[in-house]
Amino acid sequence: MNDLENIANVAEILGAIIVIGGLAFAVIQMRSLRQQRRELAAIELFRSFGNANFNKAYETILALPEGLTRDEINARSPEVGSCAMLICTTMESVGVMTYQRIVPFLVVRNLIGSSAILLWRRLENWVVELRAELDDPEAFEWFQWLAGKLDECRDPDSRPAYEQHKSWAPTRLSKEI
Repeated sequence: MNDLENIANVAEILGAIIVIGGLAFAVIQMRSLRQQRRELAAIELFRSFGNANFNKAYETILALPEGLTRDEINARSPEVGSCAMLICTTMESVGVMTYQRIVPFLVVRNLIGSSAILLWRRLENWVVELRAELDDPEAFEWFQWLAGKLDECRDPDSRPAYEQHKSWAPTRLSKEI
C-alpha cells in the first residue's frame, strides 16, 4: 500500500510539473507570437514607405513650404492635393498602429520620426481646414497625434544615426539570422 501511495504522490508531482511546464511554454509562445506580430507590422510599415506613390507624395509635400493653406496647396496642382491625402492617410495608419502598440514607438521614431514631424508641419493647415470643411474634428487625428508624440519624445541632444552609432558592428558576420 505504501508503494502505491508513493507512486500516486510522484504522479501528482509529475502532473503538477507538467502543468506548470505547459503554462510556462504557453507564455513563452505568446510572447514570441507577439514579437513576431510586431516585427511583421514593422516590415509592412517599411514596405508602405518604399512604394513609388508614397515616395512621390513624400517628395512633393516635403518640397512645400510650411504654413500653406489648403487652397494654396490645392492650387499648385490636383496632384499635390492627392499627395497630401496619401501622406495623411498613411501617417494616420502609422499613428493608430503606434498608439495600439502594434508597431513599437521606437521603431516608428527611428524609421520616420523627423519625417513625420516635417510632413505634419507642411500639412497642418491643410488638415485643419479639411476638418472644418468636413465638419469632422477627428480627420487625421492620429497623424497629428503621431507628429506631436514624435516631436515631444525627441532627444534635444540627439545626433543623426550615422554619427550616434558610428561604432556599431554586427555581432556576427555570418549566420546572423
